[in-house]
Amino acid sequence: MRAVLLVVRAVWISLVLGWAFVSYGARRAVRWRLTPEAKERLRGQVMATTFERLGATFIKFGQILSTRPDLLGPGYIEALSKLQDQVSPVKSEAILGVLDRELPPAARARLVEVDPAPIAAASVAQVHRGVLDTGEAVALKIQRPGVRRLIHGDLSILGLWARAVSLIPSMRPLSLPGSVERFGVSLAGQLDFRQEAANNRRFAEMFADTEGLDVPRLHEELCTERVLTMELVEGVKGSEPDRVGGDRVRLAELGTKAVLRMVFEEGFVHADLHPGNIILTDEGRVVFIDLGMVAEIPPELKRPWVVTFTALGQQDGAEVARQLYIYSPQVGELDYARYEAELVAHFDRFHGKPLGQVEIAEVVGGVMNILRRYRVTIDPSFTVVNIAILVAEGLGKQLDPDIDFVGLAMPVLLNSALALPPSIEPRRQVPAATAPA
Repeated sequence: MRAVLLVVRAVWISLVLGWAFVSYGARRAVRWRLTPEAKERLRGQVMATTFERLGATFIKFGQILSTRPDLLGPGYIEALSKLQDQVSPVKSEAILGVLDRELPPAARARLVEVDPAPIAAASVAQVHRGVLDTGEAVALKIQRPGVRRLIHGDLSILGLWARAVSLIPSMRPLSLPGSVERFGVSLAGQLDFRQEAANNRRFAEMFADTEGLDVPRLHEELCTERVLTMELVEGVKGSEPDRVGGDRVRLAELGTKAVLRMVFEEGFVHADLHPGNIILTDEGRVVFIDLGMVAEIPPELKRPWVVTFTALGQQDGAEVARQLYIYSPQVGELDYARYEAELVAHFDRFHGKPLGQVEIAEVVGGVMNILRRYRVTIDPSFTVVNIAILVAEGLGKQLDPDIDFVGLAMPVLLNSALALPPSIEPRRQVPAATAPA
């Protein structure tokens, strides 16, 4: 029976992908005089719409792709970053059934009220408001019935397609089977809510000594593989900064310092960090939610990353070019001198500007465009770090236009550099003709 369902699903996926090509072709026929940038935006829109139609696995895949500006152009990234992981909610009877099966009777009895209408409904889980026997309001994250079977089936299909495509000699360098396998491991972690609970505890420990930084408090006895019960945090999401009250300057600094600590001190980063996953409260708390996806910077890569970001802050284009090149997991054939010259020219645009007036988003965006053109990839954990930094800067400036992100980052960088573990050996050296004397 499972084989039959997989075949049906594979046929459906093929039909949706086929329709995507037809849709793109029809829209190009109507708008045939498009600039390269407009073509890229159109392809990104079609790709994002297709992923949404295909459901949970492909939405997650698109969200991960949206963090790789070193691989995809701005038109793709813009469309994929807006992927809405929002679906129609499961009937309340089915959700209550998951609670009944997952929680022991004594634990289930502690939930005296569960709102049948969800606060949020996504492809993997939905969140409901509940009330404990103590009267405390809680947030219940409950996995959708059947989602595991769907995702595991999709991953099996993607694995078969990846192996088939890899038989084409020109596609072998992409290592598609390995990419699908790594994606599957990442997705499996999100299906086991015990892993999210572990991430929650680690972030709570990270922020324990900083008043105002927090994650939702867990009710451990009511957490299982498919259910998380946690504090219901009341506040305004970072996606609505105009509604934020309280001390906005302090909130901006708190959020920025939290991300700097994740990135440069702990090497443990929220990998789905967007403004909607940050809650700002009237009591002056910055609370990070939805902690299922994290990225951990390997200890041996921390030093190259800190050196690279320090060079970014110092607007040293030649050093940025060198660090990204020698530690890149994969580079295409390139003219190193031209590659370096482009990065140096990019940073020359910012010379003379006070650090507080230099926007990290503009600096990093330009670097990623150059890396993509020269086919210089970066470690996936670094792309997650870049996204976290850009979100922190963007939200920080909306709350406090005068915040100096680089000024806050440099002392953290210098302090963390003193305790960094040994680095891995460079994967390659700069070509001799262009290596510094």
